[in-house]
Amino acid sequence: MEHRHYIIYKPYGYLSQFETNSKQQKRKKLLGELHDFPDDIMAVGRLDEKSEGLLLLTTDGKLSDYINSRKVEKEYFALVDGNVSDKAITHLSRGVEIGFNGKKYVTRPCKVLKLEQDPALPERSKKIRDARHGPTTWLSIRLREGKFRQVRKMTSAVGCPTLRLVRVKVGAMQLNNMQVGDVIEVDRFAL
Repeated sequence: MEHRHYIIYKPYGYLSQFETNSKQQKRKKLLGELHDFPDDIMAVGRLDEKSEGLLLLTTDGKLSDYINSRKVEKEYFALVDGNVSDKAITHLSRGVEIGFNGKKYVTRPCKVLKLEQDPALPERSKKIRDARHGPTTWLSIRLREGKFRQVRKMTSAVGCPTLRLVRVKVGAMQLNNMQVGDVIEVDRFAL
C-alpha cells in the first residue's frame, strides 16, 4: 500500500481531527472541512483548538509514531504576556514543573529564545489583544516531547501565559510561506 502525506497550516479554531461523535463538538470546525482527505488519514500529533500552524497528516501509522517520539524536534512560536526575563528563559530551557494527567511533571530541557522581531505570520482570525493591555514577547520554543498543552503550561509556569501559539517546524518540515488553511500533499516528510 502506498501511503499519502500532507502538510497543512491548521487554522485557529479547528480541532485536529476529522470526525466526532461528541454532541459538544458537533458545532466545532474539523480538518476535513479544509480538504478531501483519504478515509484512513490521521493527524501526526495534535494542535489544540486555540493553537495553529504546521500539522502533518499521514496514512502511515509507523511514521506517525516515529514523529511523535522524542527523536523529532518541534518548534513553536509563542506570543506570551509580558516582558520575559532571562531568568524565565533559563528556567523554561532547563525544565519546569507542569501538571499532566493529575500528576506533576518536569518538562525535559529544551531550546528557548526570545525573538528579536515579530515573526512574519498571517493575521489570526480572532484578535488577540492590543498594546494597551501591556507588553508581549515572542518566544521560539524547540522541544522533543509533546504533553497535553505543554507549551502553554510551560509559559504559564514562569508567569507569562501564552496568547498565541503557532507550530512552525516539525523535523525539517516548515511552514515557510504557507497561508492559514493551506493543504499541500507531499511525497514524504523531511525529518
